[in-house]
Amino acid sequence: MTSETNTAARKVRSGVSHTLLIIVAIVFLGPLVYAVSTSLKPADEVFTPAPHLFGSEIRWKNYADAFTFAPFDRYFLNSLLVAVAGTLVVVVASSMSAYAFARLKFRGREQLFVLFLGTLMVPQEVLIVPMYWLMQSLGWVDSYWALILPWAFTAFGTFLLRQFFLTVPAELEEAARVDGCGPFRSFLRIMLPLARPAIAVLTVFTFISFWGSFLWPLIIINSVEDKGTVPLGLAQFVGQQGTQWNLMMAASIMAMIPTVLLVVLLQKHLVRGLLVTGLGGR
Repeated sequence: MTSETNTAARKVRSGVSHTLLIIVAIVFLGPLVYAVSTSLKPADEVFTPAPHLFGSEIRWKNYADAFTFAPFDRYFLNSLLVAVAGTLVVVVASSMSAYAFARLKFRGREQLFVLFLGTLMVPQEVLIVPMYWLMQSLGWVDSYWALILPWAFTAFGTFLLRQFFLTVPAELEEAARVDGCGPFRSFLRIMLPLARPAIAVLTVFTFISFWGSFLWPLIIINSVEDKGTVPLGLAQFVGQQGTQWNLMMAASIMAMIPTVLLVVLLQKHLVRGLLVTGLGGR
């Protein structure tokens, strides 16, 4: 009787859990479904007294019109350049600094790491003005360098990879040291191959951050048509003549494709990385 009661209770809990998951999925998918349906409607049917999921016709032409309304091919190339280059710099700098904080012994290491982590408490908006002055003094205003380098050296990636490096057994490095490997070769041949899941997590987070950045490009880029990114391009659909909502939704759907593809390609490493990077160190 007790086993039957436990089985029934488990089934009830499982049913409740699945129901809640379905509700949460519907809530999160709702805006996406609305964006897709809006992107396929004629402009005069986006807002109607009785809202409908689809318009009188499905206008796939909206996706082509979004590219002709603004130079979106240029925006995509600019965003891809900035996101890829910025992600590469972040991964290289964060992995090397994380290895130093996790494995190398030097005076004041822990205090310096705490000070380094303290930069995470400073909002990006507070740094906008001094960062702009710095870019102006370097002559980097309205350049790709200004879009990539200022935010490529943050403590988040260092902290994430350091936590992973601390979980790697020290015996692996000791064995490599016996074979004649120095710290740099141990880092390249042992730590980096083992850190692929954590690097995948950092890659996805960083790419999305660069790809979706709007405030900093809005301030630092003057020639939007030449060096503008996708978020700046989406703002072009808002003008004095009104907002082209159907074209904006079409462009927004296309802007999601690179990040979705990246998550799908790195899904295997991403799931494992999210599990292992939260573990405590030695």
